[in-house]
Amino acid sequence: MSNNNSTSKWEFAEQSRKRTKKLAIDTIRFSQSLPRTDEAIIMKRQLLRSATSVGANYRAACRARSAAEFYSKISIVVEEADETLFWLELLEESGTISRSSVSGLMKETTEIVSVLAKARKNTIK
Repeated sequence: MSNNNSTSKWEFAEQSRKRTKKLAIDTIRFSQSLPRTDEAIIMKRQLLRSATSVGANYRAACRARSAAEFYSKISIVVEEADETLFWLELLEESGTISRSSVSGLMKETTEIVSVLAKARKNTIK
């Protein structure tokens, strides 16, 4: 998903809505494969909360009534996406899961953080 001159704001928003929802769905599916240790259950719960929050808060941002409200809501989206990345990193670095099993989700989450942080930066507060 690129936000170049040929992509309208509506198309960008629609692509981002789909992409953040897909992140939530992919994370739900990924979480079903996690081990059932106490530590993994705690990390899984936090991961699911942050990843599903990305999509829900992006939808709310799209309904913002002003640029300032959009900026505030998109800031929450970026924060939640970055938190999702944190939990994925923690699962991998703690040895709970292998790097290969989480690399796709980490790549997508990193891209979402980058794209939406740039959208936030381009918004007038």
